[in-house]
Amino acid sequence: MRYHFIAIGGIGMSGLAKYLLEDGHEVSGSDIVESKYVDQFRNLGAKVYIGHRAENVPVDAIVIKSSAIREENPELIRAKELGLKIYHRSDLLEEIAKSAQDSGKCFIGFSGTHGKTTTSGLASFVLEKGGVKPSFVDGGIIPELNTNAQHKDGNYFIAELDESDGTITKYYPDILVINNLEEDHLDYYKNGIIDLVKTFDKAISQAKKVIVNNNDEGIRFLTGNFITFGLHAADYMAKNVQYSSHSTSFDVYHKDRLLANIKIQLAGVHNVYNTLAVIAALNEGGVDIKSIAEYFYEFTGMGRRFQKITEFCGVQVYDDYAHHPTEIKATLEAAASKFGKENVVAVFQPHRYTRFKSLWNEFKNALKDAGRVIVTDVYAASEDQIEGVTSEKFAQEANYEYLSGGIEEVAAKLLPTLKDGDVVIGLGAGTITALGKNLEKAGCVAS
Repeated sequence: MRYHFIAIGGIGMSGLAKYLLEDGHEVSGSDIVESKYVDQFRNLGAKVYIGHRAENVPVDAIVIKSSAIREENPELIRAKELGLKIYHRSDLLEEIAKSAQDSGKCFIGFSGTHGKTTTSGLASFVLEKGGVKPSFVDGGIIPELNTNAQHKDGNYFIAELDESDGTITKYYPDILVINNLEEDHLDYYKNGIIDLVKTFDKAISQAKKVIVNNNDEGIRFLTGNFITFGLHAADYMAKNVQYSSHSTSFDVYHKDRLLANIKIQLAGVHNVYNTLAVIAALNEGGVDIKSIAEYFYEFTGMGRRFQKITEFCGVQVYDDYAHHPTEIKATLEAAASKFGKENVVAVFQPHRYTRFKSLWNEFKNALKDAGRVIVTDVYAASEDQIEGVTSEKFAQEANYEYLSGGIEEVAAKLLPTLKDGDVVIGLGAGTITALGKNLEKAGCVAS
């Protein structure tokens, strides 16, 4: 079959496109800029155009779009004129998952407000390293594998299932993991937790097995017969947890039976929960945990998840996708325990005006675990500005620093103020990811 992706270079779209290419389908696409993903697709045989134009659309393709594609997009207009099938990317993932299940694969979907990229990536990684040959479509790059998707002939299909726009209800996984539940994406969930719970309850009803974090407050709103994981009062538990500056180790028990001793590089208690979620899911799916236990330590985290970008003049720079207060707090707590709070410089780029407004005070509190906080302008992500919701106002209220302009300008202003031993962490889901590159580009002038 032939597929055409509008905005093929996005992290979610690129994984689907790569999976289809490896599965033998013909793929084309377009994006507004060249990128490593575009180069990768060309090397795999895809035809990729730079710029969105009507003539890019094949006359016989299924057209794939994301929620970010607007109705006035010329390729979307052309697809409608041609009468082509138009899939949201979640429709394509649904089709891929069903095909995987039809071929005998166990479909494990990772979901929840936080941690779904890390858990889906960790599950994919340990299965691949263990020779299980999984197929997967994850929401981020697995650095050690240098990919966010692959199609192989093993017995497992792993996917990150996104709840941000309600599309999680399209899937029928064999095993559904819910890491946690908290209000987010309030541009879609107008009634907050009430609407979010309705969506997850429907998703739960469509899964054969459901695994939840029994220690998470939000989970209590859900109904169903659950398999649980946690640090206490759960089917799968981590015991004898030992933290050090370089690793975390613990014993994993399933109903009082020792499954394995696990050691991970990932910092923070949230990553103990993430690891437990993966172990519970894989064990329920029939994987021998002892046979893959050693590979958990080799996993260094997903791209943009507390990922070290560069180091110069005694300054380390990390990038983190955290864009919700709970995620930010977890990242900064882990950083403070590793480097010392006084050395942590948090550079926060608010993502979406709706989220920034609704969680204003929560963001203030979440950033307190850094020794120094810089706030940049809001990354709107296609939203219109909300009057009175500005980064400058937020920084003034919280007594944080405010730096205006694009990330290149922010980097140029920030660099002369950094000192030996500082650990800079860019926080957000937008252009803040370029902070490390721009700091390095600006030159070594830290004192």
